[in-house]
Amino acid sequence: MTKKTKRSIQWVKEKQISKHAGIHLLAEFWNGKIIENSKEIENILIIAAKKAKNVPLKIAIHKFQPQGITGVVLLAESHLAIHAWPEWNYVAIDIFTCGGKTFPYKALDYLKKKFQPTKVKIKEIKRGILL
Repeated sequence: MTKKTKRSIQWVKEKQISKHAGIHLLAEFWNGKIIENSKEIENILIIAAKKAKNVPLKIAIHKFQPQGITGVVLLAESHLAIHAWPEWNYVAIDIFTCGGKTFPYKALDYLKKKFQPTKVKIKEIKRGILL
C-alpha cells in the first residue's frame, strides 16, 4: 500500500531579462468589412500608425483587378501592411514596430474596429531578442 504524500518539488521560476528590437504582430481577419477604396485604406493605415505612436514616412496602395487591395506604410519605426482577399472574405495585417515607445496593439485595436471581423487570429513575435 502506498502512502499519499504531497509533492515536495516545485517548478523553478526565473525571471528572464531580455531585450528585443520590436514587436511584430501578424493578424488575420475573417468575415468582416472588406474595404477596397484606395483612399479609405490609406487613411485607415495612417490613423492606425498614429494610434500606435508611429511616424508614417511613405505609403503605397495597390488595387488589384478584379478585386483585392494591398497597402503598406513605411514607418520610422518599421512598417504596417494590409492585404485583402474579398473573394475569401479575408484580410491579413502585418504590424512591426520597433522601440519601447510604440504601441502596436493600439493600431490593431483600431483596425479591428474598422474591419469588424467575426474571427480574428493574432500571432506576436518579439523580433531581435537579446538574452
